[in-house]
Amino acid sequence: MGSTDKFWKGILLGAIAGGAISLLDRETRNAVAASCKSGAKNVAHFITHPNETAEKLINTTAQLRSTVEQVSEDVSFIAEKVEELREVTPTVVGIVHDTKEAFIKDHDEEDV
Repeated sequence: MGSTDKFWKGILLGAIAGGAISLLDRETRNAVAASCKSGAKNVAHFITHPNETAEKLINTTAQLRSTVEQVSEDVSFIAEKVEELREVTPTVVGIVHDTKEAFIKDHDEEDV
């Protein structure tokens, strides 16, 4: 047996031992039992109602697809607005600069 096999065997045995020790606590045992029962009921329901399960899966997939499409549209819209801002910014900077120059010129003329 190789070193890596021994390592993984040790990990597995440690996990089993840790799980067994944790089950000594009554609250933990009850919680694990309830979780197992719930999981078993869910699996049994999925097996006995395959059409319902398939329908839920189809609906969830459709909702996910719709959400992805909406996010994609939102990202495209934002990218478009950013590009518009990039195009408009130099014009706005020019207007602000011209306005500033006009105020400075008017202010200097008033001082004379």
